[in-house]
Amino acid sequence: MKLRLKLALFNLLSKLVFTLLFFILMPYLLERINLIQVDNDLVQKREQVINLISKIGIEPFMTSDSANVFGSYNILKEEFISLEKIRLEEDANYIEVSNRLIDGDDIAYRVLNYSFKIDGQTYLLEIGKSLTSILHTEKNIKKIILIFLVFIILITFLTDLQYTRLLLRPLDIITKKLKGISNPAIFDKMPVRTTTSDFQHLDKALRELMEHIDHLFQKEMEITVNISHELLTPISVLRSKLENLLITKGIDDEISTKIEESLKTLHRLQSLVNSLLLIARIESRQYLQEESFSVNDVILEIISELSPIAEDAGISLEKEFIRDFQIHRANKALIFSMFYNVVNNALKNTPSGGEVIIKCLDRNNIFVVTISDTGRGMAETQKDTLFSRFSIKLDTNRENTGIGLAISKSIADFHRIEVSVNSIIQKGTAFSFVFPENS
Repeated sequence: MKLRLKLALFNLLSKLVFTLLFFILMPYLLERINLIQVDNDLVQKREQVINLISKIGIEPFMTSDSANVFGSYNILKEEFISLEKIRLEEDANYIEVSNRLIDGDDIAYRVLNYSFKIDGQTYLLEIGKSLTSILHTEKNIKKIILIFLVFIILITFLTDLQYTRLLLRPLDIITKKLKGISNPAIFDKMPVRTTTSDFQHLDKALRELMEHIDHLFQKEMEITVNISHELLTPISVLRSKLENLLITKGIDDEISTKIEESLKTLHRLQSLVNSLLLIARIESRQYLQEESFSVNDVILEIISELSPIAEDAGISLEKEFIRDFQIHRANKALIFSMFYNVVNNALKNTPSGGEVIIKCLDRNNIFVVTISDTGRGMAETQKDTLFSRFSIKLDTNRENTGIGLAISKSIADFHRIEVSVNSIIQKGTAFSFVFPENS
């Protein structure tokens, strides 16, 4: 899971926790807030009634047919006001919940009781609001708050996700710069534009690290090239002398056999040195990438060259071309070597009666070449060192330095081709070469 998504989910989770706590406390809080608001409304209406009485007097409310009581309520019986002559030992000024019988209906109200005197007569003012309307108002408030919270959580989650994406964009750029880098020399050394000091320090440290690694690589390649060149001269001299000895007249058969064995050893040594030179030149990017050609044609050349070897070994070498691919800005000789080494390695490690299949196909508009065999396969530990130089891969009893696969990997990296390997012991191995979209 990406870091920005983790941060956004954490923010969302924290909001949900606080929202849950709020929902637990919300009934009590809403009840208290709603009652406080209702009580404030009752007090305001009390003041309005008192002001009205002070202006017009108490007489208009005390009519002849109800000389001692005045009452009024709305059509839905949600509110009522009553004014009554009464004798009280103590002044009344409180709010309570009580039932009132109105038109035969027993209704619970929250009632404000307030007493006052006019010309020595005590009057009791009662202003009530039905509990049903209070609860209805509370329910509506809950709905509004719930909708508001859901809206706020959604908006803040999307905002956090977008802000985190912008905040971590420099990290994405740094990751993209590192992804697929096979040679520190091609690492983008332009500083990443960011105002976050942590990313600035990380980018600077990576650029310094890549420069240091590049310097070490250059030294390693220089040493490899120098040693290889130095080795080629004595190898050529020894080869020439041994060949001259071999054509000498009257040479003993036993000595002739030993000379031939020495020549074979020198040939392997010369091939190894040339392979090291090839890898060094590839990694130092000394080869041009200016050719355009069909990958299928290259594979057909390889099949034509290796078919006799496959037939002698009793192995079926098959092809399956689902798609042709015209590669541009590449080196044909290197691409030939890349595939040749893998196919040749597959033939060497496939028993008689097995098969090697080369497929050219399309995966989501991306060209892929797969080379699979029905050989011995390999374990995960063997796959880890598959492309390492001088590692014996499958059979420790055979002469196999593994330099061919190392060359193939270097060529693939040079052309930005992704290489992956799947293998099952005693069932076979499959190499996949995924070409870049813009190749």
